[in-house]
Amino acid sequence: MPGPTDHVVVVGAGLAGLSAALHLLGAGRRVTVVERGEQPGGRAGRLERGGYLIDTGPTVLTMPDIADEAFAAVGEKLRDRVELIELHPAYRARFADGTSLDVHTGADAMEAEIERFAGGADAAGYRRLRHWLGELYRAERGRFLDADFDSPLRLLGPDLVRLAALGGLGRWHAQVARHLRDERLRRVFTFQALYAGVPPERALAAYAVIAYMDTVAGVYFPRGGMHALPRAMADAAAAAGAEFRYGRPVTRLERRGERITAVITAGERIPCDAVVLTPDLPVAYRLLGRTPRRPARLRHAPSAVILHAGCDRTWPELAHHTLSFGEAWRGTFRELTRTGELMRDPSLLITRPTATDPALAPPGRHLHYVLAPCPNTAIGPRAAEWTALAPRYRDSLLRELDGRGLAGIASAIEEECLVTPADWSAAGHPAGTPFSAAHTLAQTGPFRPRNLVRGTVNAVLAGCGTTPGTGVPPVLLSGKLAAARITGPSGDGVRSRPRRRIPGLGLRLGSGPGSGPGRTPEGARP
Repeated sequence: MPGPTDHVVVVGAGLAGLSAALHLLGAGRRVTVVERGEQPGGRAGRLERGGYLIDTGPTVLTMPDIADEAFAAVGEKLRDRVELIELHPAYRARFADGTSLDVHTGADAMEAEIERFAGGADAAGYRRLRHWLGELYRAERGRFLDADFDSPLRLLGPDLVRLAALGGLGRWHAQVARHLRDERLRRVFTFQALYAGVPPERALAAYAVIAYMDTVAGVYFPRGGMHALPRAMADAAAAAGAEFRYGRPVTRLERRGERITAVITAGERIPCDAVVLTPDLPVAYRLLGRTPRRPARLRHAPSAVILHAGCDRTWPELAHHTLSFGEAWRGTFRELTRTGELMRDPSLLITRPTATDPALAPPGRHLHYVLAPCPNTAIGPRAAEWTALAPRYRDSLLRELDGRGLAGIASAIEEECLVTPADWSAAGHPAGTPFSAAHTLAQTGPFRPRNLVRGTVNAVLAGCGTTPGTGVPPVLLSGKLAAARITGPSGDGVRSRPRRRIPGLGLRLGSGPGSGPGRTPEGARP
């Protein structure tokens, strides 16, 4: 980034913004974080209702080492601030035929479980699949996930050849089917394609790296709920010298030519040398006054209806995370991504965080989070239609859960919150989805919206809409990549002013001038 970069304003205190802030602080920049909400977290927010502490966003934490990189930038460790609990099993999969499978991330435990469930041939196939997923992750981690692409030409080289040799340019479902015969097992290793917004039959096999994160690397839960992660990141950033402005929506950016010179909030003008923008792309582009041209309009991922239910009981067949599959599969993806219909035979994610941390609910009570994928508002019911549709859909969802073993759930609910695409739309998410742009081939790698916008030389984007994509690990990496745009990949960017040392940390901060809408609503990707 040309010119001075001593003082950086980060717009939005979600996971991307907090990651960027920590990496910038570690590189000696002075950082001001501006957040329209009253707390950090963005999508990973917190709702308190009737003694229930509800995570409003992600419920699955994988690859905590990526979060730890952000803490390490300021000389801290993630586990010194957050108690991480590894989940065993990572998931419980329940199928329409009444069978169930515990998904273990340990190789021996999972092989034994698959042999019990589907026989020795699929157990051996799992070993081969696990090896392939590990090879795929190692091929992608440094060169594709943790990298910017300023041109498709950057794809060319030995890394792409290696990825192609691994089958990463084929189709996700086909690669999994090479190893597993049982259709139920194939679902366990391909349902993650929903996060990418593409059916497994059409998704690039390279995205099976998400299955590696979910089924091999381990699934974790922070004590205190997922919101404990952004809270800890904000605390670490503040301890390293960051200034936070909460309850400050950004109204505009002041510019001189191609440079942003100040961030304007209601009642404050914050001078800056550079800015990191983490709101959804339409908001970021509006603030910049520039929208990049694309050959085709962005296609967005499916959305979701989230039911947060605080209950006076629970059901013993539920693990911390339970995947409840309907009988339909390919038809479900067709409804979600093509025809825009609500799932007639839904597959659901049910999370019971109180299975791991009972303190998230009043004594003797239990918290449940039910995620039902649904079409986004570009192809399905419009935001205005959800006003009338929401109560009917909520009732049908409870009837479905009752029929799948959660008998009496409707009468067990004491506190609840329903989040629909109308709520996502009201929060400014395009197409009423918190999962942003789908990971189609035309929206992957160098073809995904870049984190730089032509015509502005000192602004960088971060978040799920830009590089590398959707999900907690990619969003954390997006903040790291945004910081590297400013500081250089090794943190040695241009500094035109003296730097001051943070006591006890040995870090230097810029002493130049100084600050951002970042929050998004309740409920998001599991």
